[in-house]
Amino acid sequence: MKLNEIRDNPRARKAPIRVGRGIGSTKGKTAGRGVKGQKARTGVAVKGFEGGQMPLYRRLPKRGFKNPFRRDFAELNLDRLQKAVDAGKLDASAPVTLASLVAAGMVSRKKDGVRILARGKLTAKLTIEAAGASAAARAAVEAAGGTLVLPAVPSAPDAAAT
Repeated sequence: MKLNEIRDNPRARKAPIRVGRGIGSTKGKTAGRGVKGQKARTGVAVKGFEGGQMPLYRRLPKRGFKNPFRRDFAELNLDRLQKAVDAGKLDASAPVTLASLVAAGMVSRKKDGVRILARGKLTAKLTIEAAGASAAARAAVEAAGGTLVLPAVPSAPDAAAT
């Protein structure tokens, strides 16, 4: 077989319907758009329009508040950390960072950082750098002899200074 002998299978490609090419083509004159009206014109996309009836998205109640600045953390429990140390995926002597957790397959996506939660028991002495931790998780890490490094919380500006 040569390159110039390569062909598609029979009927593999169907020719597009040529609209507006005369009455003999079955798609002539109005080109399948019907007669007159807004949708017979070009450039019309009426999404959500229900013919003057109040659309569904306006009939349903709007509830709650979506915070646009909400931070989404990857959550990690202490029992999973301990299993990773026991399996040799994490080095107990090196600090546990977001990069080392991703490399170990503990966290699939970085998101806005890792938050440590307190489910399970931790026996390894670890230095954990995380974006956040629950109070029980912090106590469990320190009870195991490890340390938890969290980012510094910015202090509120003095009211007297302004």
